[in-house]
Amino acid sequence: MLTTLRRTNSGRRPVLAAFIAAGVATAGSAGLAACASSSSSPAGTSPASGGTLTVADLAPFSGPDAALGPTYLVSCDGATQTINQAGGVLGHKLTCKGVDTRGDPADAVPAARQMFATTSGLALVIGVTSDEAASVVPVINADKMVVFAMTGQSEFDSVHFQYFYRLVPPDLEESYAMIAIAQQLGYKKIALAFGNDIGSQTFIQPAISAIGKAGMTLAANETLDLSASTFRTEAQKIVAAHPDVILTEALGPTDATFLSEVKQLNGGKMIPVIGTSATISPDWYKSVAAAVGAPVLASGFHADNLVTETSGPSYTPFYNAIMSQRGKTGSTGNFATYLTAPGAVHLYDGINLAALAMTEAKSTSPAVYAPYIEKIGDGTPGAEVVYSFAQGVAALKQGKAIRYEGPGGPTSFDSYHDSTGIFQIDTYSPSGAVQVSGNITPAQLRALS
Repeated sequence: MLTTLRRTNSGRRPVLAAFIAAGVATAGSAGLAACASSSSSPAGTSPASGGTLTVADLAPFSGPDAALGPTYLVSCDGATQTINQAGGVLGHKLTCKGVDTRGDPADAVPAARQMFATTSGLALVIGVTSDEAASVVPVINADKMVVFAMTGQSEFDSVHFQYFYRLVPPDLEESYAMIAIAQQLGYKKIALAFGNDIGSQTFIQPAISAIGKAGMTLAANETLDLSASTFRTEAQKIVAAHPDVILTEALGPTDATFLSEVKQLNGGKMIPVIGTSATISPDWYKSVAAAVGAPVLASGFHADNLVTETSGPSYTPFYNAIMSQRGKTGSTGNFATYLTAPGAVHLYDGINLAALAMTEAKSTSPAVYAPYIEKIGDGTPGAEVVYSFAQGVAALKQGKAIRYEGPGGPTSFDSYHDSTGIFQIDTYSPSGAVQVSGNITPAQLRALS
């Protein structure tokens, strides 16, 4: 069994609260009105019998974080294909649709409204990163649509949204996990190099706090402009500070360019790197390995990641679902990395939880099936553990209560619909395979929080 971590508020709650107070939540009613006037099935209603249900991947498909949306879509396509092969949900087949937020709140809100207005049979939303979550979750919730979000923003620890669910930790816990890795490796002088996007910036203050509590030294703190083509100035400052390690998350081509410049300015020697879970992805590995050399990256790289299954009854159907999409995606990185990418693992679980909840609720309406997500995820006394949608449907047809356990491990939802597990430490082999080198205990995180 995986241990569930408890969360604390990072102090970012006023950002979300102010957004709601300013009237952003009312955008949902505008989206709902537009949806009702369209030819598609309105949110919160079931499409005609036999109609197609749509899972919308609301995430960046362009901009600096453009790699996130396609990663989530691989998981969505794999999960829905497997669900369809098992007969679908209540006579409905599932399909996936990408909705580009560009990683910008200003673009994300109209994209969400357009999604509601034009998407036929919309039954679930996935994706929703820290780039846009604070702006679009109130809209999604007002339209009574279930969302499994990938945001790590800690305000969602203490603000309740009825239709919001999360299987990933807040960014502050990832920051603590990165410092815990540095402690284990004996590093004392820490440099920070994070992108200027919302999602990456949320790591910085918790990391600085944890560095102080761990008795370490903050050697440098550089923000990387994701729209820039060179980071020589930032790299020079970090190299001049002589850190033991660089903590980083800068997506797109940024980390590849930045780390190659660090290596060049450091006499051809790479400074060790600790990344967030977002650096466990085929696209990140491909670009950075090409920039600094795969053996060099493998020799000095670690990342935090949530513990995921790598074998057993839940892993096999997940493996088959993800690998069925090989060759159907534009990614040319190491495709097997999707098997440990947080978005692929936890959104696969979210889609299965939602599909099983619909089945037990006998409704595709989020207002009806949403309460069943926790029931099926956490289970009830005597519930039969199931490891796939097909296994769960078979048990439900026999009148059994079920508890779903996927590759992300068992869930334990709190009152804010958050459920996270313990962290593991990942590395890359020279061939790009993800390897687990250890775990980080809840006690280690508490000591840094």
